[in-house]
Amino acid sequence: MDKIAVLIPCFNESKTIQKVIRDWKRELPESVVYVYDNNSTDNTAELAAEAGAVVRHEYQQGKGNVIRRMFREIDAECYIIVDGDDTYPAENGRQMAELVLQKHIDMVVGDRLSSTYFEENKRPFHNFGNSLVRTSINRLFHANIRDIMTGYRAFSYLFVKSFPILSQGFEIETEMSIHAVQKNMSIENVIIEYRDRPEGSESKLNTYIDGAKVLKTIFRLYKNYRPLGFFGGISAVLLIISAAMFIPILIIFLDTGLVPNFPTLITSGFIALAAIVSFFSGLILETIVEKERQQFEFRLHMINKWNSAETECKNNEG
Repeated sequence: MDKIAVLIPCFNESKTIQKVIRDWKRELPESVVYVYDNNSTDNTAELAAEAGAVVRHEYQQGKGNVIRRMFREIDAECYIIVDGDDTYPAENGRQMAELVLQKHIDMVVGDRLSSTYFEENKRPFHNFGNSLVRTSINRLFHANIRDIMTGYRAFSYLFVKSFPILSQGFEIETEMSIHAVQKNMSIENVIIEYRDRPEGSESKLNTYIDGAKVLKTIFRLYKNYRPLGFFGGISAVLLIISAAMFIPILIIFLDTGLVPNFPTLITSGFIALAAIVSFFSGLILETIVEKERQQFEFRLHMINKWNSAETECKNNEG
């Protein structure tokens, strides 16, 4: 098992990959640098190997698919994920690794938004999107993660081996953040100095398409992780609609003793029933989610026990 594994997912980063690898080898000489090439059409993989990285390949396109492969194949006490475009400084790596190794933090977030991101990033819709996603997740999940979309993070062994990755693309960062919050894992924010991409290096992130995927991921995970809030909200909206249809009929009935609009009254009743069904569906699913959280804690104990046993076995062999 590696002490520190630096993981770099790459797609056509030939202009910057060697500098990124050299920076990390300088800052964390004891680490193992892994570059996972994701169907690059340039010579990213060859340049990474020349710079001394361990080069592997993931042929399913998408950052989420690459990170899934990394987490399956690599065992380390501390994992650091960084992009290969030279936008994240390696100088913060030591601090982030120590938070994982010494303070046992499960996820350390490289926070761009509290420093130079809005000045350095030349894509205004990216700035707006990052702020929107951060605000949405922190309010919906009662969290305090300062940069949801950052590609610069450090993780513990427990986080990596217990994280079920479902995302295929850039929405992976959102999924990581929500998973850590929902599972009550320890999170720390580290402010970093963001650098915009060097000239000639192009972003693979599509502002609108990938932004829509991120918002869809937030919607899906909120439904899955906070079902009472999700279905309770639907129930409240349905009750308001039902009341808006029923109250005028009730007023007329109290004044005249007549019910003039039976179809509206019947529709109002069905909407009210749907609201009740929605509320109790959320209540049942909330109980299931709570049970799953208990099972997750048990799985964490088993992963930790297995890891300790494997480490002891290797030490005895040595």
